[in-house]
Amino acid sequence: MAAPENYHAATLPSNVGHVFGVSEAVHIDQQRIDQFAQCTGDDQWIHVDVERARRESPVGSTIAHGLLVLSLVPVAQYQLGVYPLDARSVLNYGMEKIRFLAPVPAGTSLAIRVELAAVEAKGPGRFLVRCLNTAFNPDAPDRTVMVGESLAMVLA
Repeated sequence: MAAPENYHAATLPSNVGHVFGVSEAVHIDQQRIDQFAQCTGDDQWIHVDVERARRESPVGSTIAHGLLVLSLVPVAQYQLGVYPLDARSVLNYGMEKIRFLAPVPAGTSLAIRVELAAVEAKGPGRFLVRCLNTAFNPDAPDRTVMVGESLAMVLA
């Protein structure tokens, strides 16, 4: 799936409930986890100490940061065409109801399913867009690792 035919900012409200599909899978290797840890300063051993995680982690390996998983959402949304091409600007408005449901071991691939959950007009040419985002491993699609709602202000 992708954006509906004749999809424009003005048609956002009539497309609530549309499932845009599933993003391309992203491989979450140890290098990506380490880079995220370096960027954020979150270098907890469960993420970056491969040997200790092998010994002590219930998963038997390091795991991705929940916020690393969450950071994949905007790219998935653009990839799937969530925001109409006639939008002048799309501004991050926040996230709600984020839940990290399962650990993501290093070496896992993740994809994100995106559904347009709600659209609220906020004035002429302004729409608050709410998407439901579900992250999962494409090799185990019934095992959701994260769900959350993203909010964006679309300016037409």
